[in-house]
Amino acid sequence: LDADNYETDPCLKEIRRAENYSWMDIVTIHKDKLPNYEEKIKTFYEEHLHLDDEIRYILEGSGYFDVRDKDDKWIRIAMEKGDMITLPAGIYHRFTLDENNYVKAMRLFVGEPVWTAYNRPADEFPARKQYMKFLAEEAH
Repeated sequence: LDADNYETDPCLKEIRRAENYSWMDIVTIHKDKLPNYEEKIKTFYEEHLHLDDEIRYILEGSGYFDVRDKDDKWIRIAMEKGDMITLPAGIYHRFTLDENNYVKAMRLFVGEPVWTAYNRPADEFPARKQYMKFLAEEAH
């Protein structure tokens, strides 16, 4: 994706149309740009899940998403300018900045955004059960 021209990027426009990402905003994570920076960074790094997919498109800077594999081991995913990730509903994950301590990201949602994070353990939610079922099916 063309992060320098995200407002007019036809590839991003097609992804948004195909996936029905009707809502979007931009967040900058930096100590001078994000209110309650220290608290937010700690919250992002706490292992959690969401009941909806989490879609992030990195416009500037870099950071890491950590996700759990089928054996409950961490996988670190380096994200940088131009990268997009979709974390499925029900996957345990966390986010942290790298040594640059800066990222500007587009957040995308289907419909109205829901920001609620459920810290682990949160295995009782249908989204978690559905995700675990998906992992089991993929293993076969």
